[in-house]
Amino acid sequence: MKLILKYTWRYKQYLLLSLLGVGGFVLIQMGMPTLLKDIINESLIAHQPERLYQIVPLMLGVIVIGMAGEICMSYANSRIATNVIRDIRNDLFVKTQGFSHTEFDRFSVSSLITSTTSDAYQIMIFVQSMLRSALITPIMTVSGFILIMKTNSQMLWVILVALLLLMLGVSAISAASIPHSKKQQTALDRINLTLREALSGLRVIRAFGNEKFQAERFETVNEEYCGVSKKLFRIVSISQPAFYLLFNTMISIVLWAGSYAIGKGTLDVGTLNASIEYIFHILFSFLMLAVLFIMYPRASVSAQRIQRVLESTPDIAENLEDGVTQTKTKGTISFENVTFAYANSEEPVLKNISFTAEPGQTVAFIGSTGSGKSTLIQLIPRMYEVTEGRVLVDNVDVREYNIHALRQKIGFIPQKAQLFTGTIAQNLRFGRAEATQAELEHAAEIAQAADFISQKENTYEEVLSEGGSNLSGGQRQRLAIARAIVKKPEIYIFDDSFSALDYATDLQLRTRLREEITDATVLIVAQRIGTIRNADKIIVLNEGEIVGQGRHEELLDTCGIYYDIAVSQLSEEELG
Repeated sequence: MKLILKYTWRYKQYLLLSLLGVGGFVLIQMGMPTLLKDIINESLIAHQPERLYQIVPLMLGVIVIGMAGEICMSYANSRIATNVIRDIRNDLFVKTQGFSHTEFDRFSVSSLITSTTSDAYQIMIFVQSMLRSALITPIMTVSGFILIMKTNSQMLWVILVALLLLMLGVSAISAASIPHSKKQQTALDRINLTLREALSGLRVIRAFGNEKFQAERFETVNEEYCGVSKKLFRIVSISQPAFYLLFNTMISIVLWAGSYAIGKGTLDVGTLNASIEYIFHILFSFLMLAVLFIMYPRASVSAQRIQRVLESTPDIAENLEDGVTQTKTKGTISFENVTFAYANSEEPVLKNISFTAEPGQTVAFIGSTGSGKSTLIQLIPRMYEVTEGRVLVDNVDVREYNIHALRQKIGFIPQKAQLFTGTIAQNLRFGRAEATQAELEHAAEIAQAADFISQKENTYEEVLSEGGSNLSGGQRQRLAIARAIVKKPEIYIFDDSFSALDYATDLQLRTRLREEITDATVLIVAQRIGTIRNADKIIVLNEGEIVGQGRHEELLDTCGIYYDIAVSQLSEEELG
């Protein structure tokens, strides 16, 4: 509830407008029965038609004020609810953008998607109901009690009994629905996870002919969600008929007691009619509040999930205000006895890593699968935080940087090229929005992407589908490399970025890179010896440790692991 009130309180002006609207709404709901009582008692029964001409204009005035109030209330409540869900989703998105890989592993992407979509929507629905019920019920109840005490105080006991039964019923239903609400949202997480995996891995599923297995898997999690939802809705569905039974029973008691009092001459018809209306509106407003309490468990579960994300402390501090933004040197990288272990992992992935890369140098990393190559380079832009030791960029510990300033120094090209929906030009300008068309074309030419771009109907304005799925893997990879070149960073990190390219394109691209990028530091993770044999320094990793360091020719003589890799890939002539 704290989270909901925090976001709602931001819009005090709309809350005030809603409160004024509630006043008009209550006026029409309580004013009309009062004026109708006067018409029955003072005009119809007393046979005084002239009194009718005095009351009817008042009724019209009450109707106009009440309609204006209800319009204001509905408008204000809608604005608050939609603004609240917008703010929550914006804050969730901004928060998740600052997460490291560790946080994504902890929360899971599917759960974060559920929080941003379904959980936020549940809160919006609750806020709409809360603003209406929480404001109307107390004002309607107080005014109704005052009017009943003035006109027919003997009916107070009916309202008190009804309200007591109503609160007991609401408490029981709320308590029963809370555990099912938690299970429902958890089951929705699993649906999102299964659906996301099935859609992203559709080609693999089809290639292995596993459509039926995936359909059964989705059906299982969907059935689980359905079962939990049925239990929850079954509990909630009891509330409405039970409340209406109570509601109608109380009205029947009032009618019976009122008829008896009219027969004895202690109550008139107009007062009975007004009393029924007053009781109706009091009970109905409490019924709305009861529905709100029944909705609360689901909203509470959603709010807790959102709050858990918003209040989480990222493992990586961004240092946005006091972090380093400028350095004297550009492109120097040093690892000093760096050890790294993943969260909840007993064994470190990297152990005592130390090396230096200078501007203008190309430093390559090679080793068997799982040796820690990709993990090592992800420590430089602080995708993960080192466990021990230090990573220095331009003689400054990466933890002391303003994180945006640090990453602005780096052009990162991942193994799996990630493009975004939009034009080719928009994707190339992702790292530097002000890049000119000439700079885009030059970067594409270096990355060997100019030829296939020119063959597109709209060239650089060609629209890419989600993830660049209308391009081949090699084309996506070349665009990702061109995007980094457009950025003109001080440090280039190629995380096995040439694996999707054929040997000829790989050679041409690396040749152009050496010609054009002469003052930047280049780090390359590779599996192919041919990609890195001309590097200034090659670092060989095995089980998270450096087992060799030097140039290609040196490592052939000094590092057995590197020699074995070379023998498996190069001919005898190439080995020398």
